[in-house]
Amino acid sequence: MSSSDSKNSRKDFVWKYVIEVSGEQYLRCKFCNQRCTGGVNRLKHHLAGTHHGMKPCNKVSEDARLECKEALANFKGQKMKRNELLQEIGMGPTSMHESALSKTIRTLGSGSGSGSGSGEPIPRGPMDKFTTSQPRQSTLNSKWKQEERKEVCRKIGRFMYSKGLPFNTVNDPYWFPMIDVVANFGPGFKPPSMHELRTWILKEEVNDLSIIMEDHKKAWKQYGCSIMSDGWTDGKSRCFINFLVNSPTGTWFMKSIDVSDTIKNGELMFKYLDEVVEEIGEENVVQVITDNASNYVNAGMRLMEKRSRLWWTPCAAHCIDLMLEDIGKLNVHATTLSRARQVVKFIYGHTWVLSLMRTFTKNHELIRPAITRFATAFLTLQSLYKQKQALIAMFSSEKWCSSTWAKKVEGVKTRSTVLFDPNFWPHVAFCIKTTVPLVSVLREVDSEERPAMGYIYELMDSAKENIAFNCRGMERKYGPIWRKIDARWTPQLHRPLHAAGYYLNSQLRYGDKFSNVDEVRKGLFECMDRMLDYQERLKADIQLDLYDQAMGEFGSRIAIDSRTLRSPTSWWMRFGGSTPELQKFAIRVLSLTCSASGCERNWSTFESIHTKKRNRLEHQRLNALVYVRYNTRLRERSLQRKQNVDPILVEEIDSDDEWIAEKEDPLPLIFVGFKIMNYSMLMPLELCHPTPKRRKHHRIILFLHIPTKGNIMKYQVSTSGGKGKEKELNLTPIDEDEDLDEMGIHDSGHFPTIDTLDEDDDDLGEEDLS
Repeated sequence: MSSSDSKNSRKDFVWKYVIEVSGEQYLRCKFCNQRCTGGVNRLKHHLAGTHHGMKPCNKVSEDARLECKEALANFKGQKMKRNELLQEIGMGPTSMHESALSKTIRTLGSGSGSGSGSGEPIPRGPMDKFTTSQPRQSTLNSKWKQEERKEVCRKIGRFMYSKGLPFNTVNDPYWFPMIDVVANFGPGFKPPSMHELRTWILKEEVNDLSIIMEDHKKAWKQYGCSIMSDGWTDGKSRCFINFLVNSPTGTWFMKSIDVSDTIKNGELMFKYLDEVVEEIGEENVVQVITDNASNYVNAGMRLMEKRSRLWWTPCAAHCIDLMLEDIGKLNVHATTLSRARQVVKFIYGHTWVLSLMRTFTKNHELIRPAITRFATAFLTLQSLYKQKQALIAMFSSEKWCSSTWAKKVEGVKTRSTVLFDPNFWPHVAFCIKTTVPLVSVLREVDSEERPAMGYIYELMDSAKENIAFNCRGMERKYGPIWRKIDARWTPQLHRPLHAAGYYLNSQLRYGDKFSNVDEVRKGLFECMDRMLDYQERLKADIQLDLYDQAMGEFGSRIAIDSRTLRSPTSWWMRFGGSTPELQKFAIRVLSLTCSASGCERNWSTFESIHTKKRNRLEHQRLNALVYVRYNTRLRERSLQRKQNVDPILVEEIDSDDEWIAEKEDPLPLIFVGFKIMNYSMLMPLELCHPTPKRRKHHRIILFLHIPTKGNIMKYQVSTSGGKGKEKELNLTPIDEDEDLDEMGIHDSGHFPTIDTLDEDDDDLGEEDLS
C-alpha cells in the first residue's frame, strides 16, 4: 500500500486494529498478526470473518468483529444504491448492456405486440435458420393493444397540454424509467399524493443525491474546487443568493439563501461565504468566485484575511461583460447601436416587413440571443452586417417602394439609415471588429467544456492584439478600446491565479509567444506562497526548474507531442509524477473555472418554484426541492456535455428586448417570458411581471420561446380599444458559437481578418471614440 493511500485513509476506524512494521508495505492484524496484502477493506473482511479474499481472524474481539461487519454492510448498501441511481440515468457501467438485454428479452417475450420496431437486433443461433421471427398473422390481441396504447397516449398528452408542459419533457432521462415502473406495476397503481411528493419522496431524492455528492467530494479533495456565489431577484422583488461548487467532476448546487429581509453588505456576504467554506472544508477550496459588486469585494478581501490558503477572484464573464458595456458607451458605439436597434425594431415590429426581410435574407435572422446583454447587442450588430446587401436590396426593391410602409415616417427613416447614411455601415463594421474578439473570450470563460484558468491570460492578450490588427494598427482607433479593457482587467480581473495558470499551461509555456515577464512569475510565486506550506513550497520551487527546462519526463518525446493534444490538467497528471509537490499544485490551479455564471443559468429553477403559492412549502422543504431540482439538471447537463449540448445554457439565454420592443418611459419594460419548447406555445403562466396598463399607443407583448434550432418564436400584439391579434414570427434562434466557428475563432483564441476590414472608417475622430 502506497504512503499516499495510507495517508488518505487514516481516518478509517479500522486503523486502530492495524500493526505497522517499518519497512513493510503491508498491513498486519493487531489480534493475530496476520499479514494483509490488500487495503483496509480487505482487513475489514478478515476481522468480520466473511471469508472474502482472506482467512478470518480467530482472535478478534466481538466488538471489533461486529463493528467491521456493520461497516461492510453499510458500504455495500451505499454502493448498490449509487449504482442503481447511476444506471437509472444511463451512467452505470452495465446500463447499456442491461438496456440492450432487456430490449431483447422484451422483444422475444412480447410476440407481435410491443416487440416490433424496437430497433435492437436479436441474437441468432444455429436453429434460427429453421424458424422465423415474423408472426404468421395479426392477432386480435395485438390490434386491441394498439388501440389501448393510443388511448393511454392521448391521456398523457391531455395532461401535458393542460399543464403547459413542453413537448421535449419526454426526452428527459427520467421519463422512460417512470413509464416503465408504472407499466410493470400493473393495474391498480395508486399514484403518489401531493402530501407524499412533498414529504417522504422528496426526502428520499435528497438522500439519493447525497450519495452522488460523494463523487464530487472526492474530486474536491483531489483537484480542489471553486465556490461560486451570485445573487438574484425574482418577480416579487425577493432576493436570493445561490452557492455552488465547481470542480472537474462538474458543478454542484449547495444551497440558496433568502436574504430579502437583510442588508446585503460585505459583513453579511462574508458570513455566508465563510460558512460555505467551512462546510466544504478549507483544505479543499482553492478560490471563491463572485461578481465584482462592492459588497462581494469587501467579503472576498475579509475571507482571504481569515482563510490564508484560498483566493477570492471576480467572475471573468461579469468583468468582460462590463468591458463590453464600457466600450458600448463610446460615442461611435453608442450611436451605432442606437441606430441599429431602431432598424431591427422596425423590421421585427411589423410582420409584413419581417416577412419581406426573410425573403431577401433567405430566412436568416437579425436577432442574436447571447449569454449577456452586451454580447447580444454586438452579436446582433454582426448579424445585421452580414445581411447588409440583403437589407439594401430589400429597401431598394419595387415591392418595398409600392408598400404603405414606404410612405410612413418609420419606414422612411429606416430606409434612409440603411441606404443613404454614409456612416452607418462603416461604423457598424468598426463596432464589430473592436468587440467580437472580446465576445469570443466571454464564450471561452463561460464554457464548461474545459477549465479556463490556464487560458484566460493568453485569451485577453490575443483579443487586444486582434482588436489592434482589425484597426490596421492605428493607435487612435484601438487605443480607446484598449484603455477600456485595461481599466477593468488590471484592477479587477488580472489575478495571481490567472498568471499561475498561464505559466503552468504546457500548451503556452513552451510556445514561442510565451511571455515570461516579471508579473507572470510574480503571480506564480504568490500562488505558491499562499497555497503551499513551507516544505511543499521549497520542494515545488526546486521541481519548477525541471518544468522550465523541460527535463526528465517533461522533455520526453511523448510529453512534447502531448502538449497540444491533452488538456493541461491531464498533461500534468500524466507527466508530473516525478515532481509530486509541483504536480499537485499545478493540477489544483489548472482545474479551476474562471466564471460564476453557473449560478445564473438556472434562475428559472427558482423562479418557477418560489412563485408557486399553491404548494405553500415551508423554507426547509423549499430548500430541499431546489436542491433536488438544481442538481438533477446539473447532472443532466454533465451527461449531455459529451454531445456538446448544454441544455441549461440554451434555456437560460436571455433575449434582449431592447432590440425588438420600444421602450416607454416611465412605464416598466414589457416582460419577455422564456420557455424551452419544441413547438411555440403561448404560456401566460410563465409571466413574472404584471402587464402595464393599456395606453393609447401600440404595445408589443412578447412571449419568446427560444428552443433548439429550427422551431418558432411567437409574440402577441395588443392595441388599445381593439382586440389583441396573435401573429407568428418564424424566428430561428442562431447559436452564437456557429458564427465564431465560421470565423475560425472558436477555440484557438486566434482571430483571422474579418470581412469588416474593407469598410472605410477613417472618418472616425477623437470625439467618436470619447
